[in-house]
Amino acid sequence: MKDDVAVDHSPDASAQPEMFEPAPAEDLPFAERRTEDVPGHWLLARLGKTVLRPGGRRLTEAMVAALPAAGHDVVELAPGVGHTARLLLATGPSSYQGVEEDPAAAKITGGVVGDRGIVTIGNAKSTGLPDASADVVVNEAMLTMQTDKSKAQIVQEVSRVLRPGGSYAFHELALTPDGIDPRIATDVRKGLARSIKVNARPLTIAEWKALLTEHGFEVVSVRTAPMALLKLRRIIDDEGWRGTGRIVRNYLRDGEARGRVNDMWRTFHRYRAAMIAVAIVARKAAPAGTPEEQ
Repeated sequence: MKDDVAVDHSPDASAQPEMFEPAPAEDLPFAERRTEDVPGHWLLARLGKTVLRPGGRRLTEAMVAALPAAGHDVVELAPGVGHTARLLLATGPSSYQGVEEDPAAAKITGGVVGDRGIVTIGNAKSTGLPDASADVVVNEAMLTMQTDKSKAQIVQEVSRVLRPGGSYAFHELALTPDGIDPRIATDVRKGLARSIKVNARPLTIAEWKALLTEHGFEVVSVRTAPMALLKLRRIIDDEGWRGTGRIVRNYLRDGEARGRVNDMWRTFHRYRAAMIAVAIVARKAAPAGTPEEQ
């Protein structure tokens, strides 16, 4: 197993990212909500941010590159605005299906996917997909927002949908270190819930791995990156100079949004030593005596 590989986010590690135009604010989920009430990731999307993952675009790119997606049937749970869908489609899968609970987000991803795949409305705990119908399942920044019971239900649903030997990958927020003081873990969760308006419940990397193994998965690789979602260096790396300029302009023009973003930044900074981004790739175990399909 390739364990705990740090993903490089230095400015010269690769070229500027390909431009990904943000969806209009009025088309985003929770567009009708007041700035003070909208979940943090959708608030950032309102400001023009297109990469909404804790480890940034490079961690997502590394995760996708590690998957056997080419020529296989790929399912993405909660694809959001379609950033990762575009990466997955670029690998040349046999099929792509996004399963998105929010109709507004599904419409945005559907526009990105076009006729190269389909996006359906569904819940990650009950996708409606047939048994053993996918070779690869991906989700990002979604399991963190679930209760422990819901996390287990989603991983069980992924196992049901995957064929024997299929790959499951996720990119989520993690608590660090594995032996973190439970009181600090509780403080982090409470701070995130207050700041981002979502009941975030990140696990330690050891706990994420245990969740997978408990449901019959073998962990293949673990990659990590700093949780630097709101640091200027990461924003430039994720969005490019043009995208960063757009975000900064919107941030400066919108006082209410600026207050929310500043509060999120303070929360992330306060708990920076206790949070990390993680991308895990796992494989569904094949029954004894059954050859793996991948």
